[in-house]
Amino acid sequence: MSKRLKELHEEITQSLVGIVEFPRREAELLLMAYLQKDQLYFITHQDDLIDENDPSLCEWIAKRCANVPLEYLTNRVSFYSETFYIDDGALIPRPETEHLIDEVLARVSPNDAITIVEVGVGSGIISIMLASHLPKARFIAVDISPKALAVARRNIEKFNLSHRIELREGDLLSCVTEPIDLLVSNPPYIADDAPLESNLSYEPQNALFGGEIGDEIIRRLLDEVIVRRIPMFVCEMGYDQRFKVQEYLKPFSIQSLEFYKDLASLDRGFVLKALHA
Repeated sequence: MSKRLKELHEEITQSLVGIVEFPRREAELLLMAYLQKDQLYFITHQDDLIDENDPSLCEWIAKRCANVPLEYLTNRVSFYSETFYIDDGALIPRPETEHLIDEVLARVSPNDAITIVEVGVGSGIISIMLASHLPKARFIAVDISPKALAVARRNIEKFNLSHRIELREGDLLSCVTEPIDLLVSNPPYIADDAPLESNLSYEPQNALFGGEIGDEIIRRLLDEVIVRRIPMFVCEMGYDQRFKVQEYLKPFSIQSLEFYKDLASLDRGFVLKALHA
């Protein structure tokens, strides 16, 4: 049975009420992705007939009503004005992580021929965007998850950066023996017992939970920075972890520690400059 696009849009909207924050917009995005059309087409073809019984469409609607993230259904996610492949092997990039890119680019010149290591590469979006802006830098991107590395590899190949971003499987910096000029990470930083929204249950849990307290992995990375005397570390963190980072670093001699905020004026990350060897 076929229905006009505007009628189908309304039906999907109603089915998503109480499940997602913006049901009408979500229904619109779902239909645009299903039709593989842009918003202009969606607006100007409201009377087009759509087969509401198409199995693919029905599956998408059912999964979205069960809170499966739209990005996993469409295998598409936007980040830093680019479109990336995504599936449930990697965490869905959040807009606040764009600030991490900005903090690095504010401190590194495109002419700097440095080695940048990313821990927890996930979908690859951080290394890819940095490599796009820093043409002389070399990148090593690490993840403990083979599924995440597969997603990252697909995106790296899409952006033709395989020759500049080397992927490695391992726990934190266990597989990196080379000198590191800049360490960057968006690590898991949520406490194990923290309540999460239901849609987050579909995302890889090892990319979300950082331990019993939440900042355990951040502290392990800080140890690596101090021991290896890595000159700079740019890291995302939880909005309530500033004091914990400051306290953990008190016994160590460092050059500087700066925190940056997201658009909601919440603490979102830090830039640590360690003492050189």
